[in-house]
Amino acid sequence: MPEISNKNQRLTIRIGRSSMSFSCMADNEKDVIYEPYVIKSGVSMAANLREAFKTADLLLDPPARVRVVLDSDVLMVPVELFEEKDVEKMYGHTFPKKDQDVVCYNVVPDLNTVAVFAINKDLKLVIDDHFKDVKIITAIAPVWRHLHQRSFTGSRRKLYGYFHEKHLDIFSFQQNRFKFCNTFEVSRAHDSLYFLLYVWKQLQLQPEFDELHIVGEIPDKDWLLAELKKFIQKAYIINPTADFNRHPVTEIKGMPYDLQTLYIKGR
Repeated sequence: MPEISNKNQRLTIRIGRSSMSFSCMADNEKDVIYEPYVIKSGVSMAANLREAFKTADLLLDPPARVRVVLDSDVLMVPVELFEEKDVEKMYGHTFPKKDQDVVCYNVVPDLNTVAVFAINKDLKLVIDDHFKDVKIITAIAPVWRHLHQRSFTGSRRKLYGYFHEKHLDIFSFQQNRFKFCNTFEVSRAHDSLYFLLYVWKQLQLQPEFDELHIVGEIPDKDWLLAELKKFIQKAYIINPTADFNRHPVTEIKGMPYDLQTLYIKGR
């Protein structure tokens, strides 16, 4: 395993809906060390993280700086309508906000939007107790930014689907803004097919000309792609290795596409 001795390094903790991992750039500034953590069911994520500090290699002597990558519900607000003083109220109207949640937000300047999300208060307390410098970002933001840049390639309109932890983010861009952005719960490939085709029709995309690209933890991907191609001629699965020109990070087993994108492309 590559060495980590630089205490100015920033540790990354990715916290999903039912997953957790730790990662960090190695001292050679080329390799990424990735350590998934097995979540104990029936125990809060905060309690899982407390336990991880006793057993996870990257947490036994961590640096003082951490980047928390959170996979959770996100509210999109156009930057011209965003008011920081109203952020909790706006998020609470959209998602049932619990008293133990802390609302955060990230500005996504490339897309003229603000992503608003929440982290559990106890979980944030555990993080703040162990690190002096904490940055929290939504996991989907690096994917948005990367695929937004990809959308400028060629003249065809493009619809994207990102699968992660039984959720499907579907989004499309028009210049430097979202044309569509929503998240769906998907436990089966049939659900994914329905939502993708529904959004395709809603956006009035052309089946013989426009493109659909899907990526991530795709359920029954061979079946899903075959079904999509019955309706959409240019439907594709993004291969991260090819997408990122065989970058070594894409060879790390089990690393989510959003985390790969973060390390390769940045925020």
